[in-house]
Order: sequence, then C-alpha cells, then structure tokens
Amino acid sequence: MYYATIKNCDIANGPGVRVSLFVSGCTHRCPGCFNQVAWDFQYGEPFTEQTVSMILDMLRPSYIKGLTLLGGEPFEPENQEAVVQLLRRVKAELPEKSIWAFSGYLFEKDILSGRIGDTAEYLSYLDVLVDGPFVEAKKNLNLRFRGSENQRLIDVKASLAEGKTILWDDDQKGMREHGAYSR
Repeated sequence: MYYATIKNCDIANGPGVRVSLFVSGCTHRCPGCFNQVAWDFQYGEPFTEQTVSMILDMLRPSYIKGLTLLGGEPFEPENQEAVVQLLRRVKAELPEKSIWAFSGYLFEKDILSGRIGDTAEYLSYLDVLVDGPFVEAKKNLNLRFRGSENQRLIDVKASLAEGKTILWDDDQKGMREHGAYSR
C-alpha cells in the first residue's frame, strides 16, 4: 500500500484533533473529488512499519482524539491488509483513541455483504464510518464531517451490535467525545 499524506493535526475529519491517513488508490473516481491525485495506487510513499510507528507516535499525545482513514479509498481490497494491521496496533497500544474511516463504498451493499472482501476485523476497530461516494450535485459545505448529502455517518459498533444501520448521533456523541457530557 502507498499513502498520499498524513496530517497530524486535522480538525475537519472527525471530532477533536485527529491524525488523518490519506491512503492511495481509489476505483470510485468521483467527479469533483478533492483528492484526485490519490486515485493512483502507486501515488505517494510506501506504507511501511516505519509509517505505522510514526502514526502511533503522532496519536500518543492526550489532546489527539483519534485516527481518521481517508483516501484514496481505505476499503479498496488492495489497501485492506495494511490498514487492518495499522488498526490492530492502534487498538492494542492506544485503545482510548477513536477510529473513523471514510469510504465511497456503501455500508450494507458493499462492506457488510463481503463484496469487497472480508471486512469483519476491519469493522471491529471502527467507531464511525462515513459511507457513500462523493456526489458533486449533492455537495453541501454546511455538512459536518462529509462532503455531500448522500453520505452517512454510521455508528459502526452500534450497527454491528443491533444488526442494522445506526447513524452516529453527531450532537450527543460529538459532545461526549469533547468532554461536554459525562458518561
């Protein structure tokens, strides 16, 4: 796997200050995509054990709330093995950090169905999945944590537990993650 970039202080792609990994490779090729350079699976730098260590170090400060995976497409079958290895390490070493992923694939149709590979372990590490392709005609700059109105913020853990898609409650959970509500 290759990656396009890593941001160590991202506030746009999930609640709080986050580390964001933009993987390379995407077959969706959504018109109007903000990151077209990352469509190429060979774009950027090779994703190595050194990259994993760097990401873990970036995640360690207490003010960092979690890791966000974007792309490219982190759910492309070619990217899944490397991403899952990273997520294993994050959950083993920093279990308090939340993990978000953005995907142009649809949760029920593509990811849960196994159409793009065995994603059970991958999903077990995710807190929130933003699913659906970017649709330029539905672009809305007022949306929080997504680019177009068709995209959903899915509470992965609740969805897996309930056996149905549960949307992430932006107001309640976002406030809890920032410490405004006690658990």
